[in-house]
This record gives sequence, structure tokens and C-alpha cells, in this order.
Amino acid sequence: MGKELKVIEDRSNNSKQMVMPDESVSFAQLLDEYCGTNHVVGGSVIPAHVLSVNKDFVLVDVKYKSEGLIPTGQFPTDENGKPSVHEGDCVDVFVEACEDDSGHIVLSKEKADHMKACEELAQAHEQETEVEGTVVGRVRGGLQIDVGVPAFLPASHLDVRPVRNLDDFIGQRLPFRVVKFNRKRGNVVLSRRLLLEKDRASKKRETLATLQEGAVLEGIVKNVTEYGAFIDLGGIDGLLHVTDMSWGRVQDPNTLFCIGDTIRVKVLSYDQEREKISLGVKQIEGDPWDNAFERFPVGKRVCGKVVSLIEYGAFIELSPGIEGLIHVSEMSWSKRVKHPSQLVQIGDEVEAVVLDVDRGHRRISLGMKQATPNPWELFIQKYPIGTVIKGQVSSVKEFGIFIGIEEGIDGLVHVSDLSWTKHVKHPSELFKEGDEVEAVVLNVDPQEKRFALGIKQLTEDPWSSLAERYPRGSQLKGKVTKVIDFGAFIEIEPGIEGLCHVSEFARDRVEDPHAFLKQGDEVEVMVIDVDTKERQIGLSIRAVEAAKEGLDYRAYLADHSSSSSSKSQKTGMGTLGEALKDKLGDESVRATQKDSKDLEES
Repeated sequence: MGKELKVIEDRSNNSKQMVMPDESVSFAQLLDEYCGTNHVVGGSVIPAHVLSVNKDFVLVDVKYKSEGLIPTGQFPTDENGKPSVHEGDCVDVFVEACEDDSGHIVLSKEKADHMKACEELAQAHEQETEVEGTVVGRVRGGLQIDVGVPAFLPASHLDVRPVRNLDDFIGQRLPFRVVKFNRKRGNVVLSRRLLLEKDRASKKRETLATLQEGAVLEGIVKNVTEYGAFIDLGGIDGLLHVTDMSWGRVQDPNTLFCIGDTIRVKVLSYDQEREKISLGVKQIEGDPWDNAFERFPVGKRVCGKVVSLIEYGAFIELSPGIEGLIHVSEMSWSKRVKHPSQLVQIGDEVEAVVLDVDRGHRRISLGMKQATPNPWELFIQKYPIGTVIKGQVSSVKEFGIFIGIEEGIDGLVHVSDLSWTKHVKHPSELFKEGDEVEAVVLNVDPQEKRFALGIKQLTEDPWSSLAERYPRGSQLKGKVTKVIDFGAFIEIEPGIEGLCHVSEFARDRVEDPHAFLKQGDEVEVMVIDVDTKERQIGLSIRAVEAAKEGLDYRAYLADHSSSSSSKSQKTGMGTLGEALKDKLGDESVRATQKDSKDLEES
């Protein structure tokens, strides 16, 4: 045989060259050296050199008589989705079999990574060292972590405090402690809480060594509740109560702080035994009330934002930490405000005037209506007494009607000022809401905020000229409107009624007035008495009959005047005024008293 060629490997450029071998070395020895069959053992992890990378497979050299093919999907990918392995890289692979049916070596990158991860986890569990992993998903009772192999993290071991939303941790890469590892069953249990507690204990010792009341520290917001926020000062938490967050009103602490914020706080109190720490943020800044009374003197016009509504008023923020109260009675000159929400809402910008400053109680009273002219002071000039106004009936009450004059300003027409002649029991007999009416201004009282109107005053009082139109001795016809025990009321013109006493029915004594006259009867009567001041008129049927018989009515009237007083005393019969009072009844007196009370309330 001729001399055999020897193949040597040039590692500088990853190439092989054929050289003349030593005569003492056989060809079989050279082939074994080249292929390295003695280094490739099934079930072992060996290094491999990447020769090429394509879409489906990665070709590697493991110094065997044939190269190995590994599916590309077994290699991690970069941010673009391409395999992160490149030609020339050295990777560890697992030998599943030295040859398959095709004579190729069978390799696995995934199994090599798994075996390597298991070795690292076993070592970390034994030595109590940290491992890093990525939270890949949520499972029952906790989270699934990728540490090279699937691992379980119980929810109770995620943090030192209960975590409400585990999904917030998905995708994060975090350090863990291996608390349980079983290679045979593939059971791996992790804990993050143990690492946090260890780190927290170390920081706590450092913090407590320097912690004292009045110290200003930096902390991290750990949790935010409706009553405050918990601040991590370094291994120990302190409570920042909502009242110590700001000098101003804090509706929701979440609007000021978020979990993870780094803030400066002042230690207000520290209980060493209970390790209870109270913190404050506003105490780092100056108290805004120190110069508030110089900044907001009485009479100053100010602007502010509505920050709170209560039943009796609205709180206005004048500056951070400074609030003033607008009472409902100081909100409008004309509207009766039952609740501040009728005029303002939270967040509204309003203009007001400082009415009072209470230094002792740190209170500022404001008035919103004082920022606008008082319309009542203008009404006296704008609507002098006697002015005729026109408006709509805004409401109908038992004691009268209200007429809208201007926005928020109503005038009252009392029931007694509705008509000269009609006895109105309830204003709804004449008017309803929405009616257009005219009225005369009777009085304007700015102090009591009352606007008195009258409707009957639009026309002349018919009683003022009644004595001229119906002098004593006048004969006229009328209609009986009501028969009572001592006489009858007779209407002589619309709205004007006179009383015919039972003694004036006839010459002979009438025992039963109801048998003598009926309601609706038309009768001829004579006017025997007129009292325009008391709005009373006396009538007689008997005088008409006497006049027809030729008796001089003047002699009859003279005889009537002289005998009426004694007759009333002897017979017990009421006078004209008493009869009218009986007709109206005590109910009208009570109604008048109730009207006065209702008017005060309205």
C-alpha cells in the first residue's frame, strides 16, 4: 500500500486538511480520530458547532462521521421572530441516538437545555441560591414560571402582601428561590416572597437604626386605600393618612399617589414596640392658613372651585388648603335655595365675596349673591307703587296667587285683593297656573323680600260710589241669594249684596223667613241704610209696599232709624253688621289668620 493521507483540523478557520500520515498510524485509527466515535455516547450532552441555519433545520458538527440536524424551532428567537443561533456558534446538544434508520445522528437542543436547567435548579435548591425566571401565565393557585423547565409559584409566595391581580406579573422576569425540586417527577416550586423578606429584613435593620420622629425620608408607595396610603420606608411600612396628604380636601387618595411612586414623607409618630409609623406629606410644606386671613380679608371678591356640597351649603377652594363656605342663604337674592346643587355642582368655578373670617376656628364665610347687585334694591325704583305689571301665574295657594315678575322674583296677590265684590274661598276658583294676568304694585319690601300686588285695584271699588248710586229711599229690583233665620241676602248688582232683615219682610210678623222667600226669587226692595266704610247696605221689602200705599218713604226711614236700635235689643235680632259676620262665619276669620302664617312661610 502507498502512504495514506492524514486529515488534521485547522481550528483557526474551522477547516480540515489532508496531510501525509505517519507510517506507523493505520487508516482505521485516522478515521476514528476524525469522526470521534468514542466521544459520542447516546443519552449524553455534548458540544456542537453550528455549520448552517435554514428555515427548518440547524446543521451542527459533533465530530461524528455524519453531521446532526436539529429542528430550528428548538432554538430561541429574537424580537423579529428569527432564530437567535448563527453559523459558527457553539451549543450544547443531547444525543438521543448515534444513528437513526437513515444513518444520521439524532440530537435535541430542547433536552440539552432541560438537563442543564435541572442541574442548575438542583444546585440552587441545595445551596439556597437565586434563579431567574419569566412569568408565562396564570394557573390554579398561582403562576407558571419558565426557569428552563416549567415551575409553579404559589400566589402566597409572590409577595410579602397579598396580590389582588396576578395577571399584572405576566411577562416579567424576576428572581426566585427554589423551595422544592423533584427531578424524577419534574416538580419545581418557587418562592419570591422568601427573597423579598430577606431583603426587607436587611433594609429594616438599616431603617430602624436611623428612624426618629420629625425625620424626612424617601419612601415608595406600596398600596393606596380610601383612608390613606402605605409607604415602604425600607423594610418597614408607614401609614400616610388621607388627612395628612394635603392641606386641601382630598376626595380620593388615588388622584395624588400611585403604587410605585417615590415620595418624601415626614415621620409624625413612631411606636417602637408596635413598629407603627405615622407619616405626613403636608407637614413638609408650610401651613397655608398662616397668612390666609391677610390674603382673604372681609369684603374681598374671590374666585374658587366647588370641592364639596352639603345640605346647608358649598365648600369653595380658594387656594390649595384654604376653603370657604357659601351658605345656601347667601347663594341667591331671589331664589329660595333648598339645596346647593340647585345652583352649583362640584368642579364649578364660582365668584364670591368674603363675608366673615374666624381666625380661631380657621373658617371663612363667603357669599355668592353679594358678587351681583341686589335686585330688590332696584325694584323700588323700577316698580313704584301703582305700576301695572303683566305676568304669568307661577303658583296658586290657598291664601293667594304668585305672579312671575322677573326671573326668580314673584309677586303675591293676596286672596283679599283678587276682587272687590266676590267672596273668594280659594283662588283656584278664578285662576290657574300659567294664566296671563295684570296686577298693580301695592308694596315692595326689600328687607323681607316681598312684592305685594293687587288685581282688584285695577278697577274702581264699586262700594266707593254706592251711596251716590243707591241713596236711601231708592227702589230697585234684586235677586235673593241666601235666606237665613233673621233675613235674606239680596243681590242688587253683580257682586253687591244687601241684607233685608226679617222685620223688613212685611208689616205682619214673619215667623219663618224660609217660607216667605226662596233663593232665586226676584223682589223689589228699598235702600234704607248704606255704610260704604263697612261695605254694608240695608234693604226693605215692607218699605216698598208702604210707598205703594202712599206713605212718605222719608217718614218711614226716620221711624226705622229711631226704632231699629231698640228693636234689636228687645227681639234679640242682629244688626246688619252682625248678620254679615254670621254669613261669612268664623271660618273666614280663621282663614285670615292662616293666610298671614302661610305668607310668612312662602
